[in-house]
Amino acid sequence: MAAATDDCLAALLEGADRDWSLPAHRLDWSCRATLDHLALGLTGYAGLLVARPEDRYVTLFASLDPQASVPACLDGLRIAASLLASTVRDTPPDVRAWHPWGHSDAAGFAAMGITELLLHTYDITRALGVRRTPPDHLAAAVLDRLFPEAPHGHGASDTLLWCTGRIPLPGLPRRTEWRWDGTVR
Repeated sequence: MAAATDDCLAALLEGADRDWSLPAHRLDWSCRATLDHLALGLTGYAGLLVARPEDRYVTLFASLDPQASVPACLDGLRIAASLLASTVRDTPPDVRAWHPWGHSDAAGFAAMGITELLLHTYDITRALGVRRTPPDHLAAAVLDRLFPEAPHGHGASDTLLWCTGRIPLPGLPRRTEWRWDGTVR
């Protein structure tokens, strides 16, 4: 797979400055639409291996379909999380990548992903009337990695919710602006 990917990318990069609106050879799609199809197809294959359905096609991008059921969208979330986890596992520790809140390593991107999962699950469940807070052991891990300025003396879950502007803490008003620090320390 890696050799085929490298060969494909090298060949397509040679034509990167050409007119990608042209129809791809013997296809009804443009070259750009064919490229999009290729990327979505590979992601879809990964998704099938992650979700392992027995009777239907699932996709990472179900949530882009306003008619998709919530379970189909959750399959997409499972796929996305698995793809990030696999990428984190396969990324050498010395690799750095850009993020607007700090160039980071694989561990930093894992912490960002966990933070997104914890916070937006909290946001959604609160709106739906489901009482759930992030597990303390997961919140503690992301606090250590992304929020070095976090106050001490409170539960990890509450501290993460405070750091991200969701709740006040005793003696600390709810934050109106926040960001994490993804830089490697």
